[in-house]
Amino acid sequence: MSSCIPTHAPLDGKHFDVVVVGGGINGVAIAGECARAGKRTLLVEKSDFGAGTTSRSSRIIHGGLRYLEHGELGLVRESLRERERLLRSHPHLVRRRKFVLAVQDGRGMRSALAIRAGLFIYGKIAHVRQNDFSTTALEDSLQVGGKLACFDYQDAQCEFPERLVAEWLRAAIRAGAEARNHTEVLEAKFVNGAVRRVRLRDALTGDESHVDCDWLINATGPWADRFCAQAGVPSRTRMVGGVRGSHIVLPTFPGAPENPVYTEAQDGRPIFLLPWNSQLLLGTTEVFDDGDPGEAAPSLHEIDYLLRHLSRLFPNCGLSARDVRYGFAGIRPLPYAPGENAAAISRRHVLFDHAHDGAGGVISVIGGKLTTAAKLARDCVRKIGIKVAEPAIELCAAPSSDGIDSALEQWARQMSSAAGISQASAHAIAEWHGAEALSVTRLAASDPVWRAFICDHSPHILAEVAQAMRYEKAITLGDVLLRRVPVALGACWSEECSHQSAEKIGRAFGWTSTRISSELEQFEAERAAFLHPSEREWRPQLTQSGRR
Repeated sequence: MSSCIPTHAPLDGKHFDVVVVGGGINGVAIAGECARAGKRTLLVEKSDFGAGTTSRSSRIIHGGLRYLEHGELGLVRESLRERERLLRSHPHLVRRRKFVLAVQDGRGMRSALAIRAGLFIYGKIAHVRQNDFSTTALEDSLQVGGKLACFDYQDAQCEFPERLVAEWLRAAIRAGAEARNHTEVLEAKFVNGAVRRVRLRDALTGDESHVDCDWLINATGPWADRFCAQAGVPSRTRMVGGVRGSHIVLPTFPGAPENPVYTEAQDGRPIFLLPWNSQLLLGTTEVFDDGDPGEAAPSLHEIDYLLRHLSRLFPNCGLSARDVRYGFAGIRPLPYAPGENAAAISRRHVLFDHAHDGAGGVISVIGGKLTTAAKLARDCVRKIGIKVAEPAIELCAAPSSDGIDSALEQWARQMSSAAGISQASAHAIAEWHGAEALSVTRLAASDPVWRAFICDHSPHILAEVAQAMRYEKAITLGDVLLRRVPVALGACWSEECSHQSAEKIGRAFGWTSTRISSELEQFEAERAAFLHPSEREWRPQLTQSGRR
C-alpha cells in the first residue's frame, strides 16, 4: 500500500526562477500564479502547508463590512469581488451565509440609520441583494444590558481553509511547481546585492541542499521579520506588527444562532459567533503580540473576555469555562504601525521590496487575509515582472448554499452504491474534495482497505488519506488529520480516536509499529500545541473566578 506515496526528487543544485517561502494561503497562491506563468517555482514551508496563521483564522470569507467605518471603500470593493470569485470557484468550501449584525443603537457602529446605510452600500458594492429574514427569535435571545438591534447581511464562510490551501497546492503542483513542506530555508546568499542561492534543510531527515534562484518571495506571514534575520536578508525596517486573534470552540446550546453573529464588544473590538463544524467558534480579541507566532496561545484574560461577552449576548446560554473544548490563537501579520489601534490598521497587503536594503530579488509579503489571497498573489507576481490579468467574474453567478447542498446530496446518492460506501461518506468526501471527490471514490471502490473509516466517529475514509499523501504533500499524521482531512478538529475527537486512526493509517501504508507510535506521539503534541484541548491550568482559574 505504501507504494502509492511518491518520493521527493532531490533539489540540490537545481535552479528556480522563483522560490516562495511560506506555505500558508498567500504563499501557495503566489506559487500557483508563478507556475501557471511558466516560471520554474519552488514552494517551501518550515512546518506544513496551512499550519500557521491560515488554520488559526476566524474562517470567514468577507468583504470587510467594518472597513466601511474607516473609509476603505477600495478594499471593500476588492474583498467583495474576491469573495464572489471564491464562491464561484470553490462552492463546496466557501458558502454564502446570512450574517446577523447585532449592536446596541447609538453604540459601536453608530445609529441604526447609519448601520442600514452602511449595509445598503455594502450590498450595492457587492451587486448582491441583501435578503431580509426574521431576526425576532434571535433578538429575544440577545441582550447586552438592554435590547440589541439586529440587521442581516450576506457574507461567506470557509469552515476549512486548510482544504482550500490543499486544493490550491494541488493546482500549483499540476502547473509545474515543486513543493516541499517540513523544509526550512536556513540562509539566503547574495551576489552583487541580489539573491542568487538559498540553503535548505529537510526537517524530517536533516538533509541539507542548495538551490539557485532569481527571486525569493518571503510569504512567511507573522514570521517575516524573523525569516529575514535568520536567512540573512538585509531589512532596515520592521515590517510586521503582530496582532493576536484568539478563539474558543464551544458546544452548541438551546437557542444558539443558526447564522453567524457579528457584534462589537463594549471596548469596540469585533466579536464573531460562528456555527462551525457542528460546534460554535467564538472570537476574536485583537491583542498586540511580539512573541514567537508559533507559540501563540489564548491568554487567561482573552478567554475570560470572550466568555463574558458571550454571557452578555446570550444570558441563558448556560456555558462556562468548563465547556470550552479548544482555545487557539493566530498572529495576524499586519503592517507595523506603532501607536495605532489594531482595528485602525489597514488589512490591505503590502509588498516590501528589499532592493532598497541591498537585497535585490527579495520581496516580503505583509498583511493580507483569506478572502484576498488570490488578489495578493496576482499583485506579487506583477511586482516581479510577470504579466497576469484580472480574472473575469459574474458577480451574481455564484450558486446559493441551498443549491450546493442539493447537488451534494444527489451526487452522494449516486456514488455511494457505485463505490460501496455510505451516503454519509460520499457526501463528506464531496464537501471536502469538490471536483476531486470522484477520484477519491474511485480509489475507495478499488479496495476495501480504502473504504475503512478513519475513526468510528467520522464518515471520512482512508481513501482521502491516500489522496492527501499522493497529491497534496501530506507526510505526517498531523498533516493528514489536522489539515488535509481535518477530522481531528471535530467535537467527538478523543485520545481513542487518535490511537485508532494512527493504527488504521499506519497499517494501510505499511508503517512499522515504531513509526506508528512516533507519528501518534508527534500528532498528539502538535494537536495540543494548536488547539490547547485540555488546559488544566486555565480552566479551573476561570471557573473559580465567579464571573460566569
